[in-house]
Amino acid sequence: MNIFDIKGPEDIKSLDETELTLMAEDIRQFLILSIAKTGGHLSSNLGIVELTLALHYVFDSPQDKIFFDVGHQSYVHKILTGRVNEFASLRQYKGIAGFQKRVESTHDVWEAGHSSTSLSAALGMAVARDLNHEGYQVIPIIGDAALTSGMAMEALNQIGSEGRKMVIVFNDNNMSISQNVGAMDEAFTRLRTSKPYNTIKTDLKEVLSINKVGKSLLEGMRNIKNAVKENVVDTSIFGEFKLDYIGPVDGHDLHDLIRVFKQVKNHEGPIVVHVITKKGKGYPFAEEDRSGKWHGVSQFDPVTGKSLAMLPAGHLSWSEVISNTLVRLAAENEDIVAITPAMIGGSKLQNFFDAYPKRSFDCGIAEEHAMTFAASLALNGKRPFLSIYSSFLQRAYDQISHDVARMHLPVVIGIDRAGLVGEDGETHHGVFDIAMLRPLPNMVIAQPKDSNEAQLMLALAFHQDSPFAIRYPRGNVPFTPINLDACDIKIGTWTIWESEEPSKVIVISYGPDVDRIIAKAKVNNKHITIVNARFFKPIDEEMLVTLIQRKLPIIIYETDMLCGGLSDAILSYCNDNQITKQFIRIGLEDHFVEHGSLPQLRKAEHIDTNSLFEVISQYD
Repeated sequence: MNIFDIKGPEDIKSLDETELTLMAEDIRQFLILSIAKTGGHLSSNLGIVELTLALHYVFDSPQDKIFFDVGHQSYVHKILTGRVNEFASLRQYKGIAGFQKRVESTHDVWEAGHSSTSLSAALGMAVARDLNHEGYQVIPIIGDAALTSGMAMEALNQIGSEGRKMVIVFNDNNMSISQNVGAMDEAFTRLRTSKPYNTIKTDLKEVLSINKVGKSLLEGMRNIKNAVKENVVDTSIFGEFKLDYIGPVDGHDLHDLIRVFKQVKNHEGPIVVHVITKKGKGYPFAEEDRSGKWHGVSQFDPVTGKSLAMLPAGHLSWSEVISNTLVRLAAENEDIVAITPAMIGGSKLQNFFDAYPKRSFDCGIAEEHAMTFAASLALNGKRPFLSIYSSFLQRAYDQISHDVARMHLPVVIGIDRAGLVGEDGETHHGVFDIAMLRPLPNMVIAQPKDSNEAQLMLALAFHQDSPFAIRYPRGNVPFTPINLDACDIKIGTWTIWESEEPSKVIVISYGPDVDRIIAKAKVNNKHITIVNARFFKPIDEEMLVTLIQRKLPIIIYETDMLCGGLSDAILSYCNDNQITKQFIRIGLEDHFVEHGSLPQLRKAEHIDTNSLFEVISQYD
């Protein structure tokens, strides 16, 4: 069957296993060629082709609720639910999303972009089903890395207690974005290499149940069987949570997958199906990757595997600027340690991990733990740097408040991917961290405008006795190492740029947009004053008062949420100090921003520099 003819899962149910196997290869080749053009999550989707086919072959979506933890590995699911002809728009503005999206299809029953939510969601669905006296099955698919998260453990605890009917597919590829870490991963390794006893046990049961003699023998074996099962499997985490278990099953063998899913389809109570898959299956470059390079990709040449997105000469990503500076600072200060929640590659910390392995800590997908771990290190004389994506920072908010800010501990938080991030969309845009952190006492919150300021700001952070958050965006920036001892930045100070002619308007902004605005003002001969508001907390009150006294229009241009952002801080100060001034505010309004390229999104949200200069022209 041609995959472009698939309208829904019912179209594949008449196929035999040979035809399904051929379809799996067609899907795999389609994914490679399609993602090479659009970018997206490659390895995880290549690894789940046969598993997704088997699930839709046996279960009946959307009546049965099939959904994926995180959701970035739902591309095959999208193909089988009739969206293959839309893949040219994958992650593009107004195109289909790179994650499950309820508005796209009734088959997308849950939305996520962060890990470890699927089991809690599955239990909620199962409880609602039972309360409504319905009979559908609930099938969450969760990976071995996501299963180590505290939220997943909390959900397993209640799932075992409730005993509701559901099929938990444990997709075990021994990888997060990069290699997994921790004792839980070691336990999974023992489990995946143990004798697949439950599969053999089920086969025995089928054979012995044929006649009376067999049934008697089966009954007589029950105690022995359970004892063996306890020693082989139930000493694992699943048995401890009172969950039935079957596996390990070859996640690329359609015959075995279909047979097992048929066995468990009507199972009463929760059961775990342990499936072994290979991330990147069918594409050698991705199969051999252990660094996470092929987890999420930009456009690439499918033949050579080379990325088509190259950094300009003399540029580094913002993450690399911070990481390289951290390595330099750590050479002078042996108390500096680095922490990441499973994002060594994404946060570009591999060079630090290589240089200082004893001072490097990957906590796995456990942002809450990572933050409190950092707090305790700081309490005991170390100088921790915790690198964390802005959208993941939300998961550790209680720990920042209670364990870091409340105890006034010098944890340096590198907020990576701050601001709009583009194609990953609503779940990944890092536009809320300023508003989240500003209310917390003792916090310093800053953003550099360029790589020089980033280097100095990081050096400054390690000389403070307060929690210090430095945010920086996705993307790259010109970079040259500078003298870190020559830091002249003072906490809470802004800088100012003036045009040659007397200004007619003042623009207050931050981050890389500051230099973009200056460059555009020069080209367009605009008579403006541009303020680099590099600290969100504390703000430069002295400079703000001076600016207000000039009696010029003031535009506050921010590319994050207006609510709780820089302009809110300025307005609060003015109100509390009886300063009457009307400001023009430009920023993100009260809604979640969809996916698309950064230029498209900034234009759509009216926060691009062209939109800014249209406002400036009203006063210049």
